[in-house]
Amino acid sequence: MRTRLFPALAALCLAAALFAQESPRADLQRDFVMVVAKHDYDLHPHTANYSSEAQVLSGLYEGLFSYDPQTLEPVPALAAAHKISRDKKRWTFTIREGAAFSDGEPITAQSVRDSWLRLLATPAAPYASLLDSIRGARDFRTGAVGASDVGIVARDERTLVVSLDAPMAHLPSVLCHHAFAAMSGKDGVYSGAYCLRASEDDRIVLEKNPHYWDAQNVALPSITIIASNDPKENVWLFNTGRADWIVSMADANSLLNKPALRIAAEFGTEYLFFACRGAVWSNAAFRNALVAAVPWDVLRAQALVSAATLIYPLVGYPAVEGLTDTSLEDAQDLMARARKEAGIPADELLPLVFAITDSERMRKEYEILREAWAPLGVDVQCQKTSEERYLHSIPSWNADLFTYSWIGDFADPLAFLELFREGSTLNQTAWKNPQFVRLLADAAETTDGAERNKLLAQAEQVLLDDGVVLPLSHSVCLHVISPTAVGGWYANALDIHPFKYIHFKAETSTVPNVVRR
Repeated sequence: MRTRLFPALAALCLAAALFAQESPRADLQRDFVMVVAKHDYDLHPHTANYSSEAQVLSGLYEGLFSYDPQTLEPVPALAAAHKISRDKKRWTFTIREGAAFSDGEPITAQSVRDSWLRLLATPAAPYASLLDSIRGARDFRTGAVGASDVGIVARDERTLVVSLDAPMAHLPSVLCHHAFAAMSGKDGVYSGAYCLRASEDDRIVLEKNPHYWDAQNVALPSITIIASNDPKENVWLFNTGRADWIVSMADANSLLNKPALRIAAEFGTEYLFFACRGAVWSNAAFRNALVAAVPWDVLRAQALVSAATLIYPLVGYPAVEGLTDTSLEDAQDLMARARKEAGIPADELLPLVFAITDSERMRKEYEILREAWAPLGVDVQCQKTSEERYLHSIPSWNADLFTYSWIGDFADPLAFLELFREGSTLNQTAWKNPQFVRLLADAAETTDGAERNKLLAQAEQVLLDDGVVLPLSHSVCLHVISPTAVGGWYANALDIHPFKYIHFKAETSTVPNVVRR
């Protein structure tokens, strides 16, 4: 999922111990107030694309699986059970008995099928291609076949059968994502633990869904989400008991309850990427000449956790050779060779447009690269827009280099590699590489986990070696939330915290001058 481009706050401490699980006390539960960064929130599961939106949608909608709040492992949600065929290409899901939408209408296998087909038919749906392993899904979303040709079948009210072209061991993890939730097709109707009561100005209000299948285990009666980009004001709300959770936008120095500050690394990466549109920067030889000249230590100096590779290291994922070497001499040799092969004179100035926001951090990145690439005969120019418009502008922006920040939607390398697969709805680069596509296809065919990781690592190496991405940093998340007052909230790699598990605990404050409601 895309993250907002707000600058990372300075790290003051690492996350404390995880909260212990407990049964919520009913008498302690009240409206829970969350403060988030201000931007336009898209709360449609099929088109929403930001991590901040995913957090809200985790309360409003639910699919066959949902995230365990601590481990992020998929746990049964609308699917009470499932089985997999011997060839791993047919999944049969049993819909939970009694599952219903917020208007009381039953959630059936047909409800899930219809939701997925609407997703595939939505042109602006960024995550639709994650279902491409389903038989006929890609052809349907590109208009080549009809809905009846898609391998998603409602056998009866409670049985959904999904047929795949290739094994997909990580399917349950993918189906945790809000894009694959059950939707009724009617406005104002939800399948999750909460309903949207109000959304106006800078405030979103959720209320508990009485028809939710697991409503008896949902503690909070309502959740109020305040959008604010004022770090001092946000912390004042927390210090005075008017807010229970702040996401990102917090002035840590003003915080009275220091143990409430929680900072942790995420399964995410900020990187630059080339839009492979023009003749020069679509050519890997020219891109790699620039990569060789990048002063990586200088460019990554602002990072809390610097990144030489695209994918944050995972257990069992082979090491990939990242981008760390800088040599102007090598870069000049590579550029001379690229110019000769392309028939471009050695003294011809090559324009490169770097799309940036008007932030100090990005202006500095522009200056670093402009200076580094000038000896190669490259004229780096910048074009600016606001942080609010930046990410939405990328598809139509006639620039050559962009910045991007991505948090994996499931703890798997494919959550990043899918961004560069030819034909993917997430691919912003227009990059095409047959070897990369073949490695992803081979990885999809194998049922051996170690072999699959090996193939995915090779695909990442192809991506890096082709000079398409310039990794800068791995993401860091900052939260302010009291471990003594709130339960069911855990630091995790995807920074997703399902609302259904959050609850208030009995608390005795030992922090001076803190007012708790």
